[in-house]
Amino acid sequence: MADKKKFIITTPDGRRADLTNARTLKSNNLYPFGKHNYSIYETPEGVFVRGFNDGEREIMLTRFDIIDEATARNYQHTYVREEE
Repeated sequence: MADKKKFIITTPDGRRADLTNARTLKSNNLYPFGKHNYSIYETPEGVFVRGFNDGEREIMLTRFDIIDEATARNYQHTYVREEE
């Protein structure tokens, strides 16, 4: 049984990262969710993860990628929130 207190992600290429104790470096997670949502995380082990939303209104982050430190620290998200 999975530990429900853990925040473990899997990337599309099958890599995993534990974000349970990760530090959020940047984020924009506003409801209603959409492509403007993202978070940049740094794990205690020094792994950098970008979480983002493919356009799903009810789920904050739908996909995750492991990225390098320079990309994480200089990340500029391409989408902005559009008011309905």
